Amino acid sequence: MRPLPRLHAVTDAAVLERDDVGRRAAAIASAGSAVALHARAREASAARLAAFAQRLLANARPAEASVFVNGRPDIAAAIGAQGVQLAAGDLAPADARRVLREGWIGRSVHDEAEARAAAAEGADFLLAGHVFETPSHPGRPGRGVGFVRALAAIGLPVIAIGGITTANAASVRDAGAWGVAAIRALWDAPDPAAAAAALLAPWMEG
Repeated sequence: MRPLPRLHAVTDAAVLERDDVGRRAAAIASAGSAVALHARAREASAARLAAFAQRLLANARPAEASVFVNGRPDIAAAIGAQGVQLAAGDLAPADARRVLREGWIGRSVHDEAEARAAAAEGADFLLAGHVFETPSHPGRPGRGVGFVRALAAIGLPVIAIGGITTANAASVRDAGAWGVAAIRALWDAPDPAAAAAALLAPWMEG
């Protein structure tokens, strides 16, 4: 199994509709094996999500980046994706492993109790958020780097999400995060390749 990527480029319905999504996916993936492109579209049909994930795979392969499918281990297994990302309403990690026999299984968590439960259920890594204030959760303050530090102490790799920027990525690394995830900071960036490299920079030092 490939090493767990440090940078996770998460998509949503708006990204799915972009005319330039393929070009942007290839630009983000150009950072190579340190990147995972996430096919995430909760309202899409299984067929459309699978088609989108396959398109991301085509963009990711030249640079050897990974593709994760959110919520659907069956689709991840069917297309040969490198992982799946699960939320609270999805299959438990142990059940997802019966479907996706090889690949990373992540679990989205929002507090320490969820994180410990995810670890006990067999998750390989935690997607933890939201860490900083973000337009995705208006009016709700971020949980801060202390939240990342507490989850990192559980022993699973932690991917920090929520308001992640080049200005604060180093602070979550210092708190013990394995890596970071973002939507707007990557897909809406004027130069997605440069944005990916900048977000990865704290983990590339030395």
